[in-house]
Amino acid sequence: MNKIEKWVRPNIRSLSPYSTARDEAQGSPDIFLDANESPYPGLGYNRYPDPRQKSLKARVSALKGLPVENIFLGNGSDEAIDLMFRIFCTPGKDNAVAIVPSYGMYTVAADINDVQVRGVPLGADFSLPTEALLEAADANTKLLFLCSPNNPSGNAFSREEILELVRRFQGIVVLDEAYADFSAKGSLRGEVLEYPNLVVLQTFSKAYGMAGLRLGMAFADAYVIDLMNRVKYPYNISQAAQKLVLKALDEPRDREIAEIVAQRERLTAQLPELPCVLKVWPSDANFLLVQVTDADALYAHLLQDGIIVRNRSRVTGCAGCLRFTVGTPEENDRLLQSLKRYE
Repeated sequence: MNKIEKWVRPNIRSLSPYSTARDEAQGSPDIFLDANESPYPGLGYNRYPDPRQKSLKARVSALKGLPVENIFLGNGSDEAIDLMFRIFCTPGKDNAVAIVPSYGMYTVAADINDVQVRGVPLGADFSLPTEALLEAADANTKLLFLCSPNNPSGNAFSREEILELVRRFQGIVVLDEAYADFSAKGSLRGEVLEYPNLVVLQTFSKAYGMAGLRLGMAFADAYVIDLMNRVKYPYNISQAAQKLVLKALDEPRDREIAEIVAQRERLTAQLPELPCVLKVWPSDANFLLVQVTDADALYAHLLQDGIIVRNRSRVTGCAGCLRFTVGTPEENDRLLQSLKRYE
């Protein structure tokens, strides 16, 4: 038995996935009478998209340095998160462990799938509580969720800390690297070739500037990727998204990423000078978690000035905090000016 197979829901192990005629066909047909589509082009999207995203996966493979069989593309990273619960957790029986505070969709996806999430608070200055995470698990714990750089705290955990959990945890470790492009600590996606219980999530929504196209990536052992492809909906990535992402990947993002990082450091230096700011946490992401004198009042003030930020003051471990996404230099100027006017 594959090492991972013992953690897969029995019904998923034996699942016969939906198969399209284009999955099954050999050769290169040019007349399509298989899928009950309209034969008229209309806007150019009358045909169903490639269900396996072959061209896009080949491009992602070259970009990320991993074989196609280790790559899954989803409707945002949220689809991959949901698939983890659907593949590995029996509803009403199994559970997952996750750091707190972190991305809220882990818990939402768990609730939808009737899976308990055991939240383990981060340590002082949002450090990774390795032993507490392992102690929170039991025989029915199938998933462990980490986000690095973490949202909303902004800090990235060390490679050694994460890999220690991967080695010791008896289940699937899901590492969400949505913000890894902004971190000097880099990515662990290459480690999926060595550790079959590691799943690394990334996205085109942040550094690549394609949030509106809703395209996420998962990197994992080929067996896990095969399971994800079996369970996903047949045409989960639209033709428009596939074409636009392929085109956008021809444009390098290094300059934009460098500017965001520079602006992050600028805000990190200037925000503490303001009377309304109590603390700015160090960040490896494209946002800053900022403790302020009155989070609700300052949030309302900024909104009145046409600036929306994220109020995280009611999240565990983030009392009195707002989260500021790093914008363009001009947007950051407006943020600082508005904060200076606050009384």
